[in-house]
Amino acid sequence: MVNEPEDMAAKEAAMPPAVLTFQRFARNATRLSAWTDRPIICVRQHGSLTRGNVGQDRQRVIVLGSTGSIGRSALDVLWRLRDRFEVVGLAAGSRAAELAEQARQFHPRAVAMGNGANAVDLRGSPGNQTQVFQGEDALDDLVRSVDCDCVVCGVVGICGLRATMRAVELGRRVALANKEALVVAGSLIMPLAKRSGATIIPIDSEHSAVFQALQAGRIDEVRRIFLTASGGPFRTWSAEEMERITVEEALRHPTWDMGPKITIDSATMMNKAMEVVEAKWLFGLAAEQIEVVVHPESIIHSMVEFRDGSTLAQLGAPDMRTPIQFALTFPERLPCPSEPLDPAKFRQLNFQAPDAERFPASKLGHEVLRRGGTCGAVLNGANEAAVQMFRDGAIAFLDIARLTERALVEHRFIASPTLDELIEADRWARQEVARCIPSQVRS
Repeated sequence: MVNEPEDMAAKEAAMPPAVLTFQRFARNATRLSAWTDRPIICVRQHGSLTRGNVGQDRQRVIVLGSTGSIGRSALDVLWRLRDRFEVVGLAAGSRAAELAEQARQFHPRAVAMGNGANAVDLRGSPGNQTQVFQGEDALDDLVRSVDCDCVVCGVVGICGLRATMRAVELGRRVALANKEALVVAGSLIMPLAKRSGATIIPIDSEHSAVFQALQAGRIDEVRRIFLTASGGPFRTWSAEEMERITVEEALRHPTWDMGPKITIDSATMMNKAMEVVEAKWLFGLAAEQIEVVVHPESIIHSMVEFRDGSTLAQLGAPDMRTPIQFALTFPERLPCPSEPLDPAKFRQLNFQAPDAERFPASKLGHEVLRRGGTCGAVLNGANEAAVQMFRDGAIAFLDIARLTERALVEHRFIASPTLDELIEADRWARQEVARCIPSQVRS
């Protein structure tokens, strides 16, 4: 067995679980078998799909948010790799009919419906022994009750927070698309993962790209990272034109096929604010090491610049099945149905700095990192409420960022909040947004 120097062990003890994963694989993957106390080894002890699956049980996976865009893509990957994976749990918020159809296809041990009023009693189907959880705690109950190796967290918004924390507490491999969980409670989730031995692997295309690029070096060798942004459908619109944006226009993303909430977040560039916060918690980087660059082609998903001047980028077609599959199969790479990248089709790749005047939401992530505490929870709650008000026709597109920034300024700040205080800050922000009228926001 190879023993680590004491100073290296002490250094790693202070790092986030994701960073530990990067360092171990970056140094020498052949030494992993000696590191039985490390999070990534816990994944192999759970029966990692990376090697030796022949004759072994399939990996057991729970998919939270199975009827959303991430969930559907995850189930497509899992169905194609069904010789390696078994879907043991599915969870949705309100699409009961679609959840029932998924259950008939995958035969999970249990399903969860967050909205109890829309639940379907799957136990009445012939030969179906699927357990049903429903109500406010349904997702948490599913993760707590059904044994698994991996939890795909594809739920949008704070409603997936407790279930994500439960999966981390239980030491699962967590394939994380729910950026809101880390935005709201990264200060609690990452220490929890360190204690439980959970491995958190990002599904967001930008953070997956950083994760992949970091396999070429150590985290302490990173000078900075660049999170790319498409710029959304209004990248070239004037400020005057943006005052008249409709919901239909905001939902027409030029390169990605996503759910409505994240599509509008992309249009406002609020998604980049949240991704900046998420990157801090995943990779243990300082705010000044995280930059955003607009890249309209959405081919380069992120870049990592190392201190020697080398910059590594991860390229690929804009298809979420690629980062989802990578999170499930890491460190192994398997054939994926996403379209291969044809470099001949791209005569040039363009980059530009975000325009904070037209897209003020793009700067809020660094503001949240500067202040910390309850700011992430307020950012998330205010934005979720404002996006819904915009979709309902109650406010204008540009009011989303105005309302969110106002809530950040006016909320009662707590530097080291508990989970209950974070949830309360999120709740307050939603109420504050609902209370404000657009004329007050613009004043």
